[in-house]
Amino acid sequence: MKWIVTGGAGFIGSNTAKALLERGDRVVVFDNLSRAGGRPNLEWLRQFGSYDFVLGDVRNAADCLALAKAHPDAEVVLHLAAQVAVTTSVADPRFDFEVNAFGTFNVCEALRVANREAILLYASTNKVYGGMEDVGVVEEAGRYRYADLPQGAPETRQLDFHSPYGCSKGAAEQYVIDYARIYGIRSVAFRQSCIYGYRQFGIEDQGWVAWFILNAVRGNEVTIYGDGKQVRDVLFIDDLVACYQAAVRRIEAVSGFALNIGGGPRNVMSLLELIGFLRDRCGVALRYRHGDWRPGDQKVFVADIARAGRLLHWRPSIGKEEGVTRLYEWIRDNRALFEGVA
Repeated sequence: MKWIVTGGAGFIGSNTAKALLERGDRVVVFDNLSRAGGRPNLEWLRQFGSYDFVLGDVRNAADCLALAKAHPDAEVVLHLAAQVAVTTSVADPRFDFEVNAFGTFNVCEALRVANREAILLYASTNKVYGGMEDVGVVEEAGRYRYADLPQGAPETRQLDFHSPYGCSKGAAEQYVIDYARIYGIRSVAFRQSCIYGYRQFGIEDQGWVAWFILNAVRGNEVTIYGDGKQVRDVLFIDDLVACYQAAVRRIEAVSGFALNIGGGPRNVMSLLELIGFLRDRCGVALRYRHGDWRPGDQKVFVADIARAGRLLHWRPSIGKEEGVTRLYEWIRDNRALFEGVA
């Protein structure tokens, strides 16, 4: 099978490309190499097989169309190229729109013109649900939880974008879904939650699990915005890659859908619980101080992943303790790589 992976030199893209190369698939990596770690990720991928690399930008419609025309035999397009931080979207909403909304439109249009048979997998975000201010939240055992959503937030919730990032990703998601309805492109959008794992060069505004672990290993201090009892469901990268592969196998069942993809209620963790786990299980202390709550920062987000379970026959297989331990050991053993990227 032949895949095109936009944003393929990034964290999720490089891990997915590795898995595809290892099973013998053909891979085309499309990336503008604007993110730290992109070039090292490309070099790292070479040990797993031969792939094609295309330097390009999803903001450029001509780049996207040329990509689709050059690879008309591509059976899957995994669209990961994105602006990924809420804070960046607030500071520069035009850039955020151009990458996320317009860039995704360019990818959809390229497939409509040049390769309607390809499967399109799109990485959306749980931020399309907004602040969820209507949902009751209670504090229990040093963490927050939903008062009335024991399985988490389902896809049937009303969307409430709440930030430029939510707007751009939500608009892109709707294009992906409607290109299935109108043009017959087999596409699915994944509302992803807190993905973490190998080769994640975490920053303060995105990738908080990796950011905390990296700074614990380095002996640096981090800022916790709010009281640290905020809860998220976390999903290890290997489980996300397995989800993508399951979607291709079962595309007829999920085409035109948006699916929550996260750790679900079994893999929730607060900020303070991660710090405690690193101290007690990994033997490394993270120094931190508290800052003011950031606008739009939810006290809880947990995804209800039941629909993905039913339609994809998929569920997370790597628990939060195992996943965090794996990532800690990888960062500890590859500290020189992080210093080089920095």
